Amino acid sequence: GAGITVAVLDTGLDLGHPDFAGRQIESRSFVDGQEVADVQGHGTHCIGTSCGPLAPGSGRRYGIAHEARILVGKVLGDDGSGTDAGILEGIEWAISSGAQVVSMSLGADLDEVSAAYENAGRRALDAGTLIVAAAGNNAERSTGNVGFVGVPANSPSIMAVAVVDAALAIADFSAASSAVEGGQIDIAGPGVDVYSSWPMPQRTNTISGTSMATPHASGIAALWSQRTGARGRDLWTQLTQAAQRLPLPSGDVGAGLVRAPGR
Repeated sequence: GAGITVAVLDTGLDLGHPDFAGRQIESRSFVDGQEVADVQGHGTHCIGTSCGPLAPGSGRRYGIAHEARILVGKVLGDDGSGTDAGILEGIEWAISSGAQVVSMSLGADLDEVSAAYENAGRRALDAGTLIVAAAGNNAERSTGNVGFVGVPANSPSIMAVAVVDAALAIADFSAASSAVEGGQIDIAGPGVDVYSSWPMPQRTNTISGTSMATPHASGIAALWSQRTGARGRDLWTQLTQAAQRLPLPSGDVGAGLVRAPGR
């Protein structure tokens, strides 16, 4: 990920976490009255997956683009929720700050496309920035409910990420494609029992969700962008073409499992 900038728009980051000591980090809060510091944990976990260190002091490795420049945009408050205005402002900041990849493990269970997010996604692609977003956790497949991709991942210009588990089966909670334009799943990533960084003193944590698959796809996007120079729409195409095909419906996993470039 050297030379690539990854923006993670989430609950912030524990800026004192040893995993990120000495890293090139720029941060900004878009939540009124709150600092970038992550008290919720979600943002630190996502940044650990996308951009965590090659050799964490806590043991096994979980970071992907360990040399990337990190933009931390706090668009979700300490309670884990945020406003569209704050998120859209964060996207504009990420684009103007030169992010090649924007990771958004956030969303709302709305089965319609948001014009505001689609406009932002289109502007991003035009600027050479790929936005990757969580498809959503509104399914309960064991009861027959496959859910649907929510806002903003259902925007045609934003990549929607679903979850497979360690056995490459679709996760029970992972939303399926919806009928709205842009509502399809584009790619899948690991998102069940994912180990990553967490605010100190706990340091690490293991959690599940499409939120966990999204920074995985974002970190891999940074690797491709570094390797080939691909940006925006070309980077999107590269990710989907390189994905590992899975014996699952494309409505559940899109092009398949996101895959890093070979050595």
